[in-house]
Amino acid sequence: MNPFADDADDFYVNLNLNTEMALPTSRDTVLHYFEQMKKAYPELRNFYTRESGDLVLEGNKESRCYRWLALEPKRLCSGMVNPASTEEAYRQHEMVLELAPHLLTISVLDCEALDVMYGFDFTYEGNHDEVVAEALGLGPGLETLIERPGSRVINYEPTLTLALEDSCRLQARVSIETRTNAYQVRTGEFGDDQISLYFTVRQYWGSGSDATFIDAFRRQRKIGEELLHSAILPRMVRPLAQAIASR
Repeated sequence: MNPFADDADDFYVNLNLNTEMALPTSRDTVLHYFEQMKKAYPELRNFYTRESGDLVLEGNKESRCYRWLALEPKRLCSGMVNPASTEEAYRQHEMVLELAPHLLTISVLDCEALDVMYGFDFTYEGNHDEVVAEALGLGPGLETLIERPGSRVINYEPTLTLALEDSCRLQARVSIETRTNAYQVRTGEFGDDQISLYFTVRQYWGSGSDATFIDAFRRQRKIGEELLHSAILPRMVRPLAQAIASR
């Protein structure tokens, strides 16, 4: 069971390595990279190509907990859904970063940014935007707008990006994605969709960072864990879960 099973329906930890140049697409290179990952994690068995051309290797998505990898034109991705611990996901991501330089010829010179993302999904059959506004509040500047008789919130997806150092190259971003539309609000025919909360710590490489991928990843996940437990969980995740449970 994932460590946040009581807080959200699904929890996941993703890694994105964004590059300046296109990643290799040759058959031998791609298959060798995925085969090395499969040796470490045998449950990675399903290999396919998306309509966009992205290459994906993943475990059984019918399982509550599964891993996945993706090779996009300019992005290397790694994810784990409902890990038993964040450390379990971190080990997978570190292996991706260890293999990337020599198997996919990705160097720090080619790196645009490295992302460590924590995601939470909440299943809710109702007005997503309304419940988000209730849980997180609108702030005094906006609250008066919904006091008008008959008004309803139909689009509220708050997002905030913070610079964590003077250079602005290390950033933290939190955003919420809702999946309710005006037709559903008007008719009351809501689907069993999920509200998603994404919290990302991003390091822009810029002009010659001396850090290795592993060093940057470990720094980012440490910052991510600190902010996750001090702010994201108590002030956003749990209030949202409680607002959904109360309806």
